[in-house]
Amino acid sequence: MWFSWLMLLVGLVVILLGCDVFTNSIEWLGKKLNLNEGMLGSIFAAVGTALPETLIPIVAVVFGATAGGESHANDVGLGAIIGAPFMLATVAMLVTGIAIFIFARQGRRDLTLRVNSTILSRDIRFFLIAFTVALISGFIESEAVKVAIALGLLALYGFYVYKHATDTSEEVTDEDDAEELSPLHIARRNPNPPLSLIVFQTVFGLGLIIGAAVLFVGYVSDVANSLGVTPLILSLIVVPLATELPEKFNSVLWVRRSKDTLAMGNITGAMVFQSTLPVSFGMVFTEWHAGPEFVAAFTQAGLAIVAAAVLFGTMVVQKRLTARALVFSGLWYVVWLILIFPLDLQKIVRDLV
Repeated sequence: MWFSWLMLLVGLVVILLGCDVFTNSIEWLGKKLNLNEGMLGSIFAAVGTALPETLIPIVAVVFGATAGGESHANDVGLGAIIGAPFMLATVAMLVTGIAIFIFARQGRRDLTLRVNSTILSRDIRFFLIAFTVALISGFIESEAVKVAIALGLLALYGFYVYKHATDTSEEVTDEDDAEELSPLHIARRNPNPPLSLIVFQTVFGLGLIIGAAVLFVGYVSDVANSLGVTPLILSLIVVPLATELPEKFNSVLWVRRSKDTLAMGNITGAMVFQSTLPVSFGMVFTEWHAGPEFVAAFTQAGLAIVAAAVLFGTMVVQKRLTARALVFSGLWYVVWLILIFPLDLQKIVRDLV
């Protein structure tokens, strides 16, 4: 069993390493391609760092990469799919908010984020629409209707990318901002590395992250058994928490340098991605229904929607985004833990049914 825990730890370390490599290259890619902040943070960085948690349910469900067979594969897949947006809407916001408090105390920045409200508001609105539809679909029995909804969510994400790509109000990475970039890791002495090296480092960083995710999947069930919990509960807690480290780490790096739109777009853009593409896969290939055995998962989905809605409402009312609002989002994670463990919501629902 110690070997399974060791492999999980190795996976986490490699994910963080790949994240650092990827973050460095994605900023240079934004400079080379003259991407606006929305495309760079909400699309490129968000999708790239969302690949680990996207790969886990695909590997688990399609290839059955669990020790417990098809049932456990379904639990791991469903847990990773629903758990990822919840972690982003709560824990990722909490970690970023705490980082801002720390950097503000060090005198590096203030507690108010300087963000493009158009980008963040759009991201959260798309997330609320997509994940609410996904939650409601759990109460629909017709498989044909679920397939139609899944296709609709894929189209919604395509429209989301189009909106970012064509929005002329979003700032483009300029030369002054580019001068602040850290040297490209594989060409540290080159002040203007070629696009080919930047692309190579980007692919290499993603390769590290994806490889670590595959390693992670192979030992999830063993660790779940050693802890005495079901693969679904472990997947809802450990798998998303571990694979969301890239989003949290990237955002901490960016808020330290006051690149707040990139930092938040990296999280909110991943929320939109996770609530559309992986969810579409889950609707078609997993047991996507809000039954008593999956109450923990769909409770997470509901709280993710609540957390995002409260954050959006705070932005609208206060007309700004603060570190305190981000930290408050993390409290919804505590609410879920209380509902599932001390209150044992699953047993309560099962008894009522």
